[in-house]
Order: sequence, then structure tokens, then C-alpha cells
Amino acid sequence: MISLPFLKRKGSTVGLDIGSSHVKVIEIDHSGSRPKVTHFGLTALPPEAIVEGEIMDRDLVIAGIKECIDKAGVTATDVVTAISGRAVIVKKVVMDKMSSEDAQEAIFWEAEQHVPFDIDDVCLDFQILKDDIGANQMEVLLVAAKKDMINTHANLIKDAGFTPTIIDVDSFAVQNCFENGRDMGTEEDSKKVIGLINIGSNVTNINIIQDASPHFTRDISVGSNNFAEVIQKELEVDYEEAQKIISGDLGSRDPAKIKELVKQGSKDLSLGIERSIAFLKASGDADKIDEVVLSGGGANIPFLKEILGEKHGVELSIHNPLAGIEYEAGVFGEHEAQIEKIAPLLTVGIGLALRKAGKE
Repeated sequence: MISLPFLKRKGSTVGLDIGSSHVKVIEIDHSGSRPKVTHFGLTALPPEAIVEGEIMDRDLVIAGIKECIDKAGVTATDVVTAISGRAVIVKKVVMDKMSSEDAQEAIFWEAEQHVPFDIDDVCLDFQILKDDIGANQMEVLLVAAKKDMINTHANLIKDAGFTPTIIDVDSFAVQNCFENGRDMGTEEDSKKVIGLINIGSNVTNINIIQDASPHFTRDISVGSNNFAEVIQKELEVDYEEAQKIISGDLGSRDPAKIKELVKQGSKDLSLGIERSIAFLKASGDADKIDEVVLSGGGANIPFLKEILGEKHGVELSIHNPLAGIEYEAGVFGEHEAQIEKIAPLLTVGIGLALRKAGKE
């Protein structure tokens, strides 16, 4: 199923984030005054396991899930996971004002007007954003995902021996994590239009929010691998060396040269940001983005924050998903010494583990 509301419960939740390059597992205990990370696992996937968001070798991915959860020492079998990509549609729509119960029926008719897939081939969910926008209408966030994508993802996790109790959307997990670590209740922040940009290996999630409400959400087929490909080609290095460079290990290479290559690789990502801003203006939701927050494994690509800031004239920062939560000493194991560097990679996983399966 797809599930939208950010609900709360006591106990622990296991977030399972299956990316193209890594599997991440985070278990968070919700019983204290602040969420606490109690278990953590990170496992790299071979490049041939998932290519451009498509699972090419199920056995490799299943082995990666099992290894990651084993590393984490998680004993629970229920997990919260997420999907993203072109088979997921997120859109704000305007509907006649009605109760949530009536909207549950009407959303199928509404979705037929907005979803570019056969309505029988998708799973739907919705959330009422504003229950009264005048003229007896309300604003609703509609989410649709192709059933075959959800089933493939769920079966993969089941075959690894676990149960996906919630299948979320990557962009919402990022938003959940961001809002957990930042007080969005201040008047200044509630007025800000904030772009949450999560850069994965092959897919970047863009979610533009204001006052905890998504204005515009889309996934684009651009990720850190695009930067690695540019570096591989221009510097004539292998895949492993290119990955080291985009992770910040420049060695003795000329920083100015690397910056130029990163700038070259950022063109498609910049275009995605520009189109998002253009959509906001056209829809009348906002004239500009006030702030951009980068997350994901690509957030720390050398010079990228600076390049995007100069290009779009906007304040940029790199998200720290560990803000607002506690974690036990040693829980990150071999990654403890560089946890600040890898933290942005954990944003979706932490957002999922903060995602609770029932009301308090």
C-alpha cells in the first residue's frame, strides 16, 4: 500500500531504504522524549544489481537486504520502505469540498483526470491539504503508483524474509526527516518556500514545500552516477576511482578541474530545479524558492552546493538527518568516524524509521 499521513506510535520502527548503490537500514525507538537510533546497517550493492532504477539482479539485491539487516542486528521483521521514479505520480488537485470518507470514493474519479496510467493499474492514496479554499472546494494531495512497481518492491522485501508494513514515497520520507529536525512552526519558516532535493545514484527527488505542505513533487532521472560518468570520461578513470572523486577524495587532482567537471555534470539537475521553479510560478503557488536543502548520497559531491547556489541564486545547505534525534554510542560502527559525511545518505532511511505505523 501507499500511505501518506505522518502518524505516531510508541515502540520502534525499522526503515529500509533500497537505493541503486546502497541498502540502508535504520531502527528508531520512539518510546523516549526524542527518537533514538538503536540499530544501523549500510551495505553497498554491486553496480549491476540495480541499473537506472531498475532491478537487474534480484538475488544480489535480496542478498544485500539480508546482509544489511544482519549488520544492523535488527530482529524485527516488519519494515517501512519507499519507492520513487517515473511510475510514481504526486500532484495537488482541487476537488469539491467533502469529508475524508466521501473523498475516498471520489478520488478515483479525480485521479482519472490527472494520472497518465490506466486507473486499474495503479494504487492511490490522498491527503487533504486544505479543507476550504473557497468556492466550496478543497486542495488535495494525490499520490498514484503503478501496482506492478509496488508489487515488485514488496515481493523483493518478502523474498528477503521481511514484511513491508508501509510503502511510502522517497520524497515524503525526506520531508518527514527534514521536519523532524527543524522547527517549522516559526513564522519565518512557515512562509519560506523550501526545495528538498534528495540526490540518489540514479534518481533525484525534488519536493518543494511551504508550511509543511508540498507545492510540487517530482522525480528526475539524474543522480550522482551522472557526475561519475562525466568524470570517468574526461579523466579516463575507472568506475571505482570516479566514485571516490565524487565522494570528495580528490587526491592530487586539480580542484579547479574537478569543479568544472561537476559543473558540467550538474546541467540536468539544474534544469530540473529551473523547471520546478517555472511550475511554481505558472501555478501561482510561489514566485521563487527561498532555500534549497540537499540530501542523499550526492549531496556531498565536491563543489555542487556552491555551483547550484551560484546558478540559482538561492541559499543552499546540506541536510543533517541526525538533527532532532539521538543515537546510541557506537551504533554506526565502522562509519562512526565519518558519520557527518555519510549522514545525508541516511535521510530517506531515517525519514522512514520516523514514519510510524499507527496512531498514539
